[in-house]
Amino acid sequence: MYETHFGFTEAPFSLTPNTHFYLDSLSHQNAFQTVRVALDTMEGFIKIVGEVGTGKTLLCRRLLNTLAEPYVTAYIPNPQLSPLDLCLAVAEELDVMIEPGAGQHQLLKKINEKLVQHAISNRQVVLVIDEAQAMPDATIEALRLLTNLETESRKLLQVVLFGQPEFDELLSRPHLRQLKQRITFQEYLKPLSSEQVGHYLQHRVVLAGYNGSGLFHPKAIKWIGRSSGGVPRLINILAHKALLAAYGDGHRQVSGKHVRRAVKDTESARPIGWLLGSWA
Repeated sequence: MYETHFGFTEAPFSLTPNTHFYLDSLSHQNAFQTVRVALDTMEGFIKIVGEVGTGKTLLCRRLLNTLAEPYVTAYIPNPQLSPLDLCLAVAEELDVMIEPGAGQHQLLKKINEKLVQHAISNRQVVLVIDEAQAMPDATIEALRLLTNLETESRKLLQVVLFGQPEFDELLSRPHLRQLKQRITFQEYLKPLSSEQVGHYLQHRVVLAGYNGSGLFHPKAIKWIGRSSGGVPRLINILAHKALLAAYGDGHRQVSGKHVRRAVKDTESARPIGWLLGSWA
């Protein structure tokens, strides 16, 4: 709607995770490097936890895009599955031929055969699971059993888990302690700092084709940061709505009053600032 008005070639603040707009913030950089080190050292389980909207799925997709040979990846975006369905999903991702009606035991056997084939060919299999907090307890146990598949010298399957903080609570249950003990590396994604918010906004508008400067007034940046709490998804929502407001006014710059309208229209934004002075 406002792309032409501001000189964008594409929407800069879409909520769809797009690795084209990936920003290597310190928190994401640390998490990514931790995962790569853990994979290189053949660790079994790696866990990345972050609040809603902090960019877990974007980081997950970036990881998948960068894991080339000798890695073989399997990706499960929604693990709210039964133990049998989890095994079926892993088998499908790894192109394992399964006979109709096969049970979990047969599935594990076939998956193990495929993993051994990859190991013989010096390929490393990585299972990436997003939204890990959605896994039922029985499915988490099935996942643990999958990682029991190993030779005398190496793990046949590594697992990277992306989840919300509820996943930590889930793993704290006594009957899931065996899997929790296997997690050797973990990182927590943090919201952007106030300084990073301005960089984040500029980064996305430039990648969207904007070639000017100062699209967001300093006060607009300040209030987007405060109202979003530094959460990228909320930043995107507020920036998009503020751009709409500026476009509606025929302005070329997003000001504080445009952000104020965006905040009022966003239930999840922090309604702060009303009493902290005037808006631009």
